[in-house]
This record gives sequence, C-alpha cells and structure tokens, in this order.
Amino acid sequence: MSTGALERGARAVERPGGGLDRRQVHGVAACYFVASFAALGLPPYLTEILPALGDRDGHWAGLLYVVPTVFSALGAPLWGRLADRFGRKRLLLRAQLGLTVSFLLAGAADSLPAFTAALVLQGFLGGTFAATNGYLGAALRGPDLSRALTLMQGSARASLVAAPILVGALSPWLPPHRQYLLMAVLPLAAAVLLAFLPEPEQPARAEASGERTGPAPARLLRLLYAFEFAFVFATIVSFPYLVALVEQRLPGVSGTVAGVLFALPHLVYLLTAGRVHHLFHQRPRSGLFASFALVGLGLAGHGAAHTLPALVLARTVLGAGLTLGLVCLSVLAAAAAEGRAPGRMFGTLELVSKGGAVAAGAVAAVVNGAFGPTAPVLAGTAAAALAAALVLLTRWSPR
Repeated sequence: MSTGALERGARAVERPGGGLDRRQVHGVAACYFVASFAALGLPPYLTEILPALGDRDGHWAGLLYVVPTVFSALGAPLWGRLADRFGRKRLLLRAQLGLTVSFLLAGAADSLPAFTAALVLQGFLGGTFAATNGYLGAALRGPDLSRALTLMQGSARASLVAAPILVGALSPWLPPHRQYLLMAVLPLAAAVLLAFLPEPEQPARAEASGERTGPAPARLLRLLYAFEFAFVFATIVSFPYLVALVEQRLPGVSGTVAGVLFALPHLVYLLTAGRVHHLFHQRPRSGLFASFALVGLGLAGHGAAHTLPALVLARTVLGAGLTLGLVCLSVLAAAAAEGRAPGRMFGTLELVSKGGAVAAGAVAAVVNGAFGPTAPVLAGTAAAALAAALVLLTRWSPR
C-alpha cells in the first residue's frame, strides 16, 4: 500500500484548516486496509468453505459471493444519514466493530444458514468504505479530499492484491472457513486505532477570498452517480470469469500466473495513482473520457488476446483505465461533496457503486452461460464505449 506513488499523492494532505493531518489520513487508510483483509481475501475461497457446511459442490458460492455487497449497498444510505446526525467517527467505529462481530460469527458457523446470516451481517453492519469516506469528507475539502480518496482506493487495491495471497498461504495450517476467526482481529485493531483519532470538523471556508460557500450543483451529484455506476459495471463485469478466460486462452497455465494477471490492473493503480492525481485533478472530464476509452480498449484486448504477452498488455491497458477512472471519480466526488452532508452523499455513492457491481455480476453470469467466458469482457467493452460517449455529450462544469 505504501508505494512511492501513493506517498506522493498523499504528501500534500497536511492539516487544512481544522481537518486531518497527513499522518492521520495515513492512519485512516491503514485501518481500512487491515479491515478489508477478510472481506476481500476470503470470498475467492468460498468453493473450499461451503462443502464443509453442507454445500458439497459449492453451488451457492456465486450467490454468497455477492450477499455482503448487496446488504452493504442497502445499509450504506442509512448509516450515512446516521453518521451526519450522530458523528462520523462514531459510525466509522461502528462499521469496524460490525465487521468484527460478523467475522466471528462466520468463522464459528457450522451450517450453511448460519454462515449465510453472518455474510448478511457483514454487509449490513460493515460498510467501512462509505464510513471512511464520510469521515474524510467531513474533515477535508477539494484537492485534499480527492487525494485522500485516491489513497483510500490504494488501500482497497493493495488489500485486494495481498489478501487472497495471505489466505492461500495460511490455508495448509488453518482452513479458510476458520480464518474468519483470525481475521476478526484486524477490524478490531482498526477500531482501537481509530478511537485515538479526532472527530472531524469541516475546514473553515475562505469566504473573504470570494470562494463559493454554497453546495455544489445537484447536476454534479447526478454526474458522479451515473459515471460511478457505469465505471463499476464496465470494470467489474470481467472479473468473475477472468480465470476461466485465461485458462481457455492459455491451457495448462498455472494458478500463480492467473492470479498475477488478475492482480495486474490493481498493481498499476498502486504504482501510478499519485502521479495520475497530480496530472488530472484539474481535468477530471478528460481523465474520465480517457479512462472509459482505455477500459474499453483493454477489455476488447482480452477478447482478442491468445498469448501471455497479449493478455499482459490488455491487463495493463485496463489498469491504466482503472487508475484514471478511480482518480477522476475521486476528484468528482470531492467537488460534489462541497457544502453537503458527507455521510449521506458517500452512503448513497456506496449504494450506486454496489448496485453497479451486482448488475455486473448478474450480466456476467447470464452472458457467460449463453456465450462463454469471452462474452463478459465484450459486455464491458460496450458499456465503456457508451460511458465514454456520455462523458463527451454531458455539459461539464465541475467547479
């Protein structure tokens, strides 16, 4: 997570008039990173977990994979409103403790219904990403907020890369199912660390300098929600069946190579996000258009690639698009949050994002069943092309 690029992206997050200093922002990012380990690292092992719970062939793995996502989406707006009313730090602590409880229940479950209930609670009681962004949104503004949001995405990417590797390494000694018990320590530790951080206060506004003090235009919020949904859909739709596509194109390929190919776009983000934010924080429209164009090009490359170098190139191009999109959406989110209750806004954004992920998973399952593992990447290509056209056709005034 602490790459040089991300360090440069966060270096300017000093204490901006009553907000959080750089050390505190990094502390929040570290808390999100460790709390995400079980949530991101264990679902790929559901096919190994479920047979011991009565689902011999793991038929329910696909559905249970999205259960936390669905219930996180449903709960996020509620928790966001409560955060605005009762305090963002308090609700962020609640999210971390909610993950702790749900992981303990999942690790102790000895039946499929009990395990499913634990995953429902994980989604509904968790929501650490929305809670974290709401916490930051209450303390930071403008470029400081967008840099911090970029850093949070870096935490998510780093966890997505590292967590499955750690779970796999521990599996010979501790089954993935029981690793939930071990992973429960991580959000608990995050909650302890967060308890020492301050309740955020919105930085003072420079009214004397003529800076706008009203809320950002509602149109910005609509743009943010539309592009967030489209971006999540276009990128996520290729994920569920990527390994199957790699195995189809490269028969006999090792699981390690497939795993590296899966992680490659996230590694691109970790290496370049800070620099990309520096280049595009004043040009989010150009960055979003380039993002959707690169995502579409990268996914189309997946459909045409039949060699390892070609797949590496396609994944790298997708990673460039992923990086541009996440950074520019962070810039747009920071602009849209101006003058708004951050808990409610980021809670609704989480609902939109998770909705895009669920829609992508459903579409991927349908088109894969009908046309094979190439179809999801082509569906993502089409979605990215439509979104790129939407960026060009939309009136744009982010400031």
